[in-house]
Amino acid sequence: MLKFATARDAVLELRPDAPVYCFRPEVLAGDARRFMAAFPGETAYAVKTNGEPMVLKTLAEAGVTTFDVASPGEFAAVRDVAPDAHMLYMHPVKAQSDIRLALEKYHIRVLALDHEDEVAKILRIVHALDLDPSSITLFVRIQTKGSAAYELSKKFGAAPAHAVELLQRCARIGFKVGICFHVGSQIEDPETYNRAIISADWVRSRAGVDLAGLDVGGGFPATYGRDPRRKKVELPDLETIMARLRSDLHEWGFSDLPLVAEPGRVMVARAFSLIVRVLLRKGRRLYINDGIWSSLSDSWTGKITLPARFLPDPARRNRHGDPDSIGAFRVCGATCDSVDILSRPFWLPETVDTGDWIEIGHIGAYSMALRTRFNGFYSDDFVEVTTPFDAGGAAESFASLETMAD
Repeated sequence: MLKFATARDAVLELRPDAPVYCFRPEVLAGDARRFMAAFPGETAYAVKTNGEPMVLKTLAEAGVTTFDVASPGEFAAVRDVAPDAHMLYMHPVKAQSDIRLALEKYHIRVLALDHEDEVAKILRIVHALDLDPSSITLFVRIQTKGSAAYELSKKFGAAPAHAVELLQRCARIGFKVGICFHVGSQIEDPETYNRAIISADWVRSRAGVDLAGLDVGGGFPATYGRDPRRKKVELPDLETIMARLRSDLHEWGFSDLPLVAEPGRVMVARAFSLIVRVLLRKGRRLYINDGIWSSLSDSWTGKITLPARFLPDPARRNRHGDPDSIGAFRVCGATCDSVDILSRPFWLPETVDTGDWIEIGHIGAYSMALRTRFNGFYSDDFVEVTTPFDAGGAAESFASLETMAD
């Protein structure tokens, strides 16, 4: 992988005509260590957020020993780069063949569920493999509601009374049991965890079984940009969230249990940026070589404002407009789908034109995981960059209008 100090240096040397991902391994390792130092338990990186081999390898080298996995593809990806890693199979709904693969080939011994049919599937495989149920821990996922950019209880989670029954059933069979929840992605209110912990306490008190652990899921927010035309949402920083979380766990009597968290976005968001090229400027519209079907789905949902930096083509000598005047441009993706238009504008110098580049920051979470091959476009070119995006000079987008947190 080629290595550059900044994305601008990469652009000047490579003059890329296809999107290029800028990987910052030191940023990834630093953010991972920061989280592990703050959380009072086991940190299980959520592989679904970004399962690129370079990410998993960097995290393993940074000291991450546990990974939250959801599929055979993720089992294999983790095992390839971290043979001794501990894997937690936390997808609540699983194919029976995948359960067998997890238990038999990958020796996974921690699984999640939210329905009695999952208990039956797991038990069939346990009997077929002649495994001792007490060697396996089943986490019952409970429903939660909170304030987050992406709510994650619409598909999964047992109602409290149902969770009580599931815990009792699993314990009677001989499994070790725990409680887990997921408050959503990119939470906006630290109180969200407290409400989930209160629900977990209600379930525990009525189930009357010994718990092997509590898994608080993910939701820990990453730092992005801000649209100044919208009401500012004050996201809590990691230190504030962890202080409140530790207090809540202690208050409700969970602090002595083995604890697990499943961070994803907060670890990997800042580790990548994306270099795109302006294929065409048409009035106030910019057509770029990426879009919602590739790396920029977060810019389509409108729930996250990505920072962007203008990288002008030095070969263009004649430009129109005031370079110090920043204006809003509608951004269209590369595909022929007319839906492929970002919901948020990019604020860039008025001189931006066909052939220029833009570096889009903090796209490490879900951008690569959700990219498709629609229309034959698929970005898979990477370079290593040593300077953090935040330190690479002022961004010309919304993010330049306020100081971005580390």
